[in-house]
Amino acid sequence: MTDVLRTPDHRFDHLPGFPWAPNYQMVSDQRHGQLRMHYLDVGPRDGRIVLLLHGEPSWCFLYRHMIHALSSRGLRCIAPDLIGFGRSDKPTARSAYSYAGHVAQVGELLCALDVTGAVLVCQDWGGPIGLSLLARMPERFCAVVAANTLLPGCEPPPNGVAPWPGEIVEQWVAATRDADDLDVSGVIAAVSCTPLSPDVLAAYDAPFPDPRYKAGALVFPSLIPTHADMAGAPENRQTWAFLSQWQQPFITAFSDSDPATAAWAPVFQRRVPGARGVEHPVIAGAGHFLQEEQGEALAAVVAQTVDSLPSVQPG
Repeated sequence: MTDVLRTPDHRFDHLPGFPWAPNYQMVSDQRHGQLRMHYLDVGPRDGRIVLLLHGEPSWCFLYRHMIHALSSRGLRCIAPDLIGFGRSDKPTARSAYSYAGHVAQVGELLCALDVTGAVLVCQDWGGPIGLSLLARMPERFCAVVAANTLLPGCEPPPNGVAPWPGEIVEQWVAATRDADDLDVSGVIAAVSCTPLSPDVLAAYDAPFPDPRYKAGALVFPSLIPTHADMAGAPENRQTWAFLSQWQQPFITAFSDSDPATAAWAPVFQRRVPGARGVEHPVIAGAGHFLQEEQGEALAAVVAQTVDSLPSVQPG
């Protein structure tokens, strides 16, 4: 398909701290029929599943520190690349991407892998996508660790944040709406607390040999529901209706240096029954991409959450 690009494999050679072989699953797409989704599947097959969902403009490389830590504890880490990111296929038209499409495609992957009893770990867009799947497929999840994420239903406080979308989100949407390129590693570096090494920055650029590969990354900010009748906002309110009844563990583990999402942590803590009466750690020394800067600390939160769960046989 000339309007779908596939990043050459050599772009992913010798990435730092990233030794794992790729796995692929074909998922449905309304325009293209089938697209190839990449995912990592690391750890014992009989281990508790931890589903690691990335957002914008990263890919599963972001979770490498956590995958090392969690798989060494006997957990099975499944980390997909959303369509348009990482090693997954990349339609070149912005119109090929939608919030609903991402949700459906990750949902297909979960069904294909027969994921059940998983701990959802979600950051950035991984939150809206993963929490939507939780509401649709609750039997596939047993707990949530939400990190630097949001779920905008365009509701006023206390059910939302004010002002919404706010200056940071507005500027991000405006900066990408009409752009024809995106400095992916520059975005990662700009919202980090500590300098990242050149090889790590190159790894974030690896999926995107040139601007043609970046349609998914460029359109994602414009898919954020910023008003009540925008696509995604009604669906998010339905997800909130489900979450308002969710009794299973729901942990927020936001970083101490991410003003873009900080206001959402107390909303989750207030609205989700499973978030009440539990500790919600703040991860020190990290910006928006806390998996990159403090992955081991976030992995410790996930491991503690798993340890609190009843022992069950996966699958």
